[in-house]
Amino acid sequence: MLLIPAIDLKDGHCVRLRQGRMEDETIFSDDPVATAGRWVAAGARRLHLVDLNGAFAGAPVNGAAIEAIAAAYPDLPIQVGGGIRDERSIGAYLEAGVHWCIIGTQAVREPDFVARACRAFPGRVIVGLDARDGQVAIDGWAVLTDHRVDELARRFAGDGVAALVYTDIGRDGMLTGPNLEATARLAAGLNIPVIASGGITHLDDLRALAEIAGQGVIGAITGRAIYEGTLDFAAGQQLLDAATG
Repeated sequence: MLLIPAIDLKDGHCVRLRQGRMEDETIFSDDPVATAGRWVAAGARRLHLVDLNGAFAGAPVNGAAIEAIAAAYPDLPIQVGGGIRDERSIGAYLEAGVHWCIIGTQAVREPDFVARACRAFPGRVIVGLDARDGQVAIDGWAVLTDHRVDELARRFAGDGVAALVYTDIGRDGMLTGPNLEATARLAAGLNIPVIASGGITHLDDLRALAEIAGQGVIGAITGRAIYEGTLDFAAGQQLLDAATG
């Protein structure tokens, strides 16, 4: 199982939000490339980049910073989300060296877009579903929909997405531990890998996540915990390597 550092970009800075609220931010760095280098040096084998401005604008905003990270670490697999709502944006990111593009809001608003993107870019599309109490949220988590996360996940699995990133909004940025039960239940019902996100705080959370790796959970995204120091990234990846082989 991979431990995946998150780099959330807002106005060119590396930040973390609490429960997705743009007004409740903590700036951790003004240098996205240096931040990426910090996690590469600690042993990261994948990065999770989020264009927060893009998520609200509906189009990439921090693309220059993302492209700079991809150029600095061309051999490092990178997944990017936030504001990706057309095939042109996907193509531009992939050409810049990004490995996977995460479709979130547009997947919910226009589910057929996911199928088209998967045909155009096979193996390079991930869907991100962000949920509160099982209901999917869009537009940077500002709008709660009537869609159930498990129903949408099954549809997109059939479209050929490479993986699913599942975020529990109520846990994200709160350092309260991941929603293990919901993550395991979702992964068990799918035939595609699931990447967990939201709430990871301590090594004990990773030990618990490792126990559901066999159900299809291949990775865990961590943000605030590694920036605030409640979780040592290198130790966390070593633990997962030992626990999941």
